[in-house]
Amino acid sequence: MRFCMVTTFYPPYNLGGCGTYVRALSRALIAQGHDVEVMHCLDAYRLKSTDPLPDEGRDKGIVVHRLESPFGFLSPLITQFTGRPGIKSRAMRVIFAQSFDVVHFHNISLVGGPAVITRSRAPVNLYTLHDHWLLCPTHVFWKNNSKQCDGPTCFRCSLASGIPPQLWRYTRLVERSIARVDAMLAPSVYTARQHRDGGLKAPIHVLPSFSAIEQQSDHTPQHDRPRFLFVGRLTASKGIVQLLEEFASLPAYDLQVIGDGELRNKLEQRFACCSNIHFLGPKPQAELVPLYQDATALILPSLAPETFALSIIEAFACRTPAIVRDAGAAGEPIEATGGGLVYRTSEELREALSRVTNEPGLRETLAGRARDGFLRLYTWERHVTKYLALVESIQLAKGLS
Repeated sequence: MRFCMVTTFYPPYNLGGCGTYVRALSRALIAQGHDVEVMHCLDAYRLKSTDPLPDEGRDKGIVVHRLESPFGFLSPLITQFTGRPGIKSRAMRVIFAQSFDVVHFHNISLVGGPAVITRSRAPVNLYTLHDHWLLCPTHVFWKNNSKQCDGPTCFRCSLASGIPPQLWRYTRLVERSIARVDAMLAPSVYTARQHRDGGLKAPIHVLPSFSAIEQQSDHTPQHDRPRFLFVGRLTASKGIVQLLEEFASLPAYDLQVIGDGELRNKLEQRFACCSNIHFLGPKPQAELVPLYQDATALILPSLAPETFALSIIEAFACRTPAIVRDAGAAGEPIEATGGGLVYRTSEELREALSRVTNEPGLRETLAGRARDGFLRLYTWERHVTKYLALVESIQLAKGLS
């Protein structure tokens, strides 16, 4: 089959886990003998950064269309304002004119807005709910750039969060666009429920994400001090500030911080005097493996509700347990596998750190459960098998095969 992936970001011009997932899924489909093309917006990435992230080289067999306009940042801003492809329309028309069997939409916020869905001519159209963008202008239910959303005041929140107004949200554009989608894929039960409760009419199927990190052999961390790991965007909604404040008062524990974001420079300066806190910047996935393996545990301190946390599954693949704040779907992999601990308060976080460090055998027990859970639930083989089965069921229902 011929697949087209539509996404705002794609490695090495990538922010967050969506682009990582799109690449992993594309690679997996290529490995299964399918053809894959990817369409993403280079101008959108340049709104946030001028340099590509460290990369792992070209993807053999994947055709990548990097949409770039002579008008630069105006292209994604027009999409933000209108909810439509705008300047990108002509280039998209040429790509969509090809005979794809499946067009799969991911984070489309700046690559074409909701209206890009209506441009597809493929017989099967999918949409993955990587975030809450269809329901929330901030993508993450993070209100006024300061706290988890406690009720819809979206226009005022957009202004307070520095997000350009999106007047199309007060029209029927989302409803009309989503009507063209055959199935929405939710990476967690929580995310599926949120979007059903939010009034989306398209069928929603729960399909947990997967880790493309190759299966790792058993490995025990080789260091004298407990070493914890944070992997993600350095933004307020991820809870990184509170996590760093905790570790600043816990000198017996090391914390390695991997990732980039608008708070990075400020946080590096603020916590420069803490010898147990180490900022490593963004890393390509291949370089994450030894860091995961040598961690006592991954910590996911998100304050905003997660749709699914890819870093947890990456840690599980490396036989590393996770300590996660109870935020949205963050705890679902822990509940499904027993491969970590869930906390809600600062006191519970400190208790979890102490337990995984000092309680005899606990870290190894959690690590074994994490690894077993990964092999049982989160491999690319399992994910792609279910993904292709869903595509086939849609084709059969439409009389396409």
